[in-house]
Amino acid sequence: MAITAGMVKELREKTGAGMLDCKKALEEANGDLTKAGELLREKGLAAAANKAGRIASEGAVESYIHAGGKVGVLVEINCETDFVAKTDQFRSFIRDIAMHIAAASPIYVRREDVPQEAIDKEKEILRNQALNEGKPAQIVDKMVEGRIGKFYEEFCLLEQQFIKDQDKTISTILNEKISQIGENISIRRFVRFGLGEGLEKKQENFAEEVMSQVKL
Repeated sequence: MAITAGMVKELREKTGAGMLDCKKALEEANGDLTKAGELLREKGLAAAANKAGRIASEGAVESYIHAGGKVGVLVEINCETDFVAKTDQFRSFIRDIAMHIAAASPIYVRREDVPQEAIDKEKEILRNQALNEGKPAQIVDKMVEGRIGKFYEEFCLLEQQFIKDQDKTISTILNEKISQIGENISIRRFVRFGLGEGLEKKQENFAEEVMSQVKL
């Protein structure tokens, strides 16, 4: 059964779970909203959504250095209490997220963080690609809306596939952790450093190098 955006929206409104989780549950339930809701509850995702409105002002900032110091990450993840912030379970989770960021290079935490300017630019590129492929103009916009989802999956942390479990997104991992710990947890922000990013690479002039050696 084809899963429509309306079905995903309805399930999300009923359970509060993330869009991707709702879509996967509907696919697994062959479009049955009731069964999909039960699947989400079994996985703890609906329960996690109920905690999303609670204030999470504690937590920790974690660092991760990879590849001999060539990639570094700082990430802030919040929870509700200092007690949870100090547990091994929470610390392990935040380390996993920092490691994922180092490996997967997201730019934004969630799709709502993407500037409209960036979305418009990406849609323009996708529209031109579709037209260049010879797609009929009347279906190009629908294709663009479908393909923009790939953009979010590539650059938004919560929608990326978790590097340690490709069957789950970071959003799914987060919701599972909320259900296990029993507190609201929020990935607030991160920064990723790559050695030499943004710097002009030094260009060696072989001829000048030879001449300088000759003059010695």
